[in-house]
Amino acid sequence: MAQVPLAKKMSEEQSDSKRQSVHILNPHLEKMDEDILYHFALGTGTHDFPAMFSDVKHGMGIPSISIMLHELLKLLHYSKCSNVTIIRIGTSGGVGVEPGSVVITSQSVDATFKPQFEQMILGKTVVRNTELDPGLIQELVQCSKEINEFNTVIGNTMCTMDFYEGQARLDGAFCSYTEEAKIEYLKTAYEAGVRNIEMESSVFAAMCNISGLRAAVVCVTLLNRLEGDQISSPHDILVHHQQRPQKLVGFFIKKHFSNPGMSF
Repeated sequence: MAQVPLAKKMSEEQSDSKRQSVHILNPHLEKMDEDILYHFALGTGTHDFPAMFSDVKHGMGIPSISIMLHELLKLLHYSKCSNVTIIRIGTSGGVGVEPGSVVITSQSVDATFKPQFEQMILGKTVVRNTELDPGLIQELVQCSKEINEFNTVIGNTMCTMDFYEGQARLDGAFCSYTEEAKIEYLKTAYEAGVRNIEMESSVFAAMCNISGLRAAVVCVTLLNRLEGDQISSPHDILVHHQQRPQKLVGFFIKKHFSNPGMSF
């Protein structure tokens, strides 16, 4: 049997002692048969996590779309575009609406249900308006009626900085509240007009308002958050649902394609 040099063995032991495992503080996870990490398309029942990953980097939400919008708006300015309409499409968690419903945002609200986006600039809090173009909203609603294939609602969209605790989920790495408290919060959100939750609409609405652009947010709901936190629909159903915002906005664009005064 080959012998490991004492110095090397001690070095390896010291290295192991410096490794610290990640501790998560959420008792709800132990009750789950499988945990689906939706944004990574992975599940604890279908993938060998230790064998696949040592580090993961994942970008989304307000910071990412803010960077993109700054440069997109400059591109539109330098290109001398006019009469621009900009529409964000995506997925979201529904609040009191059935999965597959399309939500057209009337205004983006924060976690206290106020229609505003707060940003720190030079150490000071700047508050910006997050209402969206009412005329554009009605045009999209009319398009949905003409398509007549899926449920479409107008409602407030709650925009958060976090996918887990910020959205009152029970399946994050940390969870310090009860399921009862979560349900009470989401019911309060519903009473405040919230119909879905996502992570980009507030800065999107604020920046479009400042720029004078007609803007809308159209997101499909993949689950009803009052009924759970994890997506349980089959993959083919999810793909079908995710196409609905594209179909609605595509229909809208086709209707206006002959209008030379509108840019997309």
